[in-house]
Amino acid sequence: MKKVVVNRVVLDASALLAWLQDEVGHQIVDDHLDVACISTVNLSETVAKSIEHGGTLEEIHTKLHPLSITVIDFTEEDCIIAASLREPTRHLGLSLGDRACLALGYRLQATVLTSEKEWAKYDGNVQVKLIR
Repeated sequence: MKKVVVNRVVLDASALLAWLQDEVGHQIVDDHLDVACISTVNLSETVAKSIEHGGTLEEIHTKLHPLSITVIDFTEEDCIIAASLREPTRHLGLSLGDRACLALGYRLQATVLTSEKEWAKYDGNVQVKLIR
């Protein structure tokens, strides 16, 4: 029997936060953790938001450390892609972190998981899947 290889997915900070905080949509994220990756930019966002919601670095590390999520550096190529997305996504109000996530999805040709509903309106070269 042939093994089916699932393409990698890129997690937005909102998707990883949903998983960490057991919010609506966390199960979709959970179903993709074995093939998930995240940009260093979005991991930083995740940690910062977790702390804002009362978490500690130790708690966050304890939850994230055992996961097989690949953390990928924000490269010069990602910088250029994210910058090129500024104008076409301006009407959606996407932040630099949002565009960094999309840039990684574009570079890896991977589906991006997010809870940000505005992203579904993005009509670009990246597949976006809403988790809720």
